[in-house]
Order: sequence, then C-alpha cells, then structure tokens
Amino acid sequence: MTRFALIYEFDGTPYQGLQRQKHGPSVQQAIEDALHAITGEDAVLHSSGRTDAGVHAIAMRSHVDLETELTPFRLMGAINAHLRPQPIAVNLCEIVPEDWHARFSCTGRKYLYRIVNRRAPLALAKNRAWQVAPQLDIEAMREAAKSLIGEHDFTTFRSVKCQAKDPVKTLDRLDVAQTDGPYGPEIHIHAEARSFLHHQVRSMVGCLKFVGAGTWEVERVAQALAARDRQQLGLNAPPHGLYFVAALYPEGGG
Repeated sequence: MTRFALIYEFDGTPYQGLQRQKHGPSVQQAIEDALHAITGEDAVLHSSGRTDAGVHAIAMRSHVDLETELTPFRLMGAINAHLRPQPIAVNLCEIVPEDWHARFSCTGRKYLYRIVNRRAPLALAKNRAWQVAPQLDIEAMREAAKSLIGEHDFTTFRSVKCQAKDPVKTLDRLDVAQTDGPYGPEIHIHAEARSFLHHQVRSMVGCLKFVGAGTWEVERVAQALAARDRQQLGLNAPPHGLYFVAALYPEGGG
C-alpha cells in the first residue's frame, strides 16, 4: 500500500462542498470515482480542510492510500484525464510516509476572501467573488479586523451546525488589502490559523463588510466577539468569494 499526497485546485460552483454529500455532487466523490476508474480500488480521500458548497480551492492538500504500481506522475495524469471536464485539476502528486496525514499532520490553513467593489454586474468574475456595490472603507475594516486576531472564543462567528468541540481558536492572521484587479477594485481578506470553525471566515468577512459600508462602527466587531452569541453576528458572507489557499505542514513533513 502506498500513500499518495495530492495538491489540487477546484471551482466549487457545481459542488455541494469538498466532502461527500448525500444530496449532491462533491469534490471528494469526483476524485474517488476517478481513482476507482483508474485502479479499481475503493479509495478514500482524506483532506486537510473542508469547504462548503460554492467555496473554491487554490491548493487543497489531500492523501489517499492505493495498491497501484503507477508512478505519482502517471497517477496525476490519469486522475486529471478522468476528471475532465469537471473543474478540478491535480497539480502535484507525490509519495509520502505512511504516518503522514493530510489533516492530522497539518499545522495551519490559509484562506482568501475576494470582494469586488463595483456597481456593474460581474460577468467574468461571477461566482468567483462577492460583488459589493457601495464603496467600502478599507482602513475601518483593517482596524476592526485587529480585534479578531489572537486566541478568542469565536462562538459568535460559528455556524449552528459546527461540530467542533471547542469554540476557542487562535487566529494568526486577518489582513485586509485593496488591489486594482482585472474586474475593478478588489478587497482581499487573508485569514490564517491552525484550524477554523465552520463558517468562521465567512462570518468574520460579513462583519468586516458591515464596518466598511458604515453599517457598523469599528468597535461593534469586538463587541460581537465578546458577546459569544451567534445572534450578534451581522452577516455571513456568501461562499463564492472564499478560497482555500494552502495547508501548512512542518518543514520536510510533506
């Protein structure tokens, strides 16, 4: 048995999320079906993160155990061939030690949230970013984001369906940057932590949008955090602006 690690990107628009779902297609099912067609094995994909319906990934990290004699290069090519025309592409395949685990060996996750700040409808960027028409105050959003960095009880920013045992997480990074993107002014929100609660990133982004739009004062975000009450949440940002960017591992650990 060989453990193969994969790095792949996907457009989450046609899927009900990364993990297998009973009520619709998933990225996991698509890759596992491809592996079965290639090897005849009922392989199980283990991933570093989870994504909701409509959320995208730039570099999702997963692993799978197979008895195949295919080299990583040929396995990668075969997976991509079987996945076409689905919007999933494996960019790296390598053999890793059998004690390496895509989820449990992971020491951090990075996410990006894209907001296109313009009034014209999105054509090329549709389902790839959140369109917000009113001009947003970037400096106010940056100031509000500071109150969320560090170790906190993030109950306010946690989905009612979240299965995590502990709402306390340490947020290592929450940056708000503005750039002139190809579709107009863009706001990029970068979040990094060892792990996140269900909907945590989208919930934080929704509240920062309220601050940027002037609906909330800067201090309201810290107050919502301290309340530890989901009812104090301002807005859950839509999924299509969110991207899983990278999974982090100890140096030399896959």
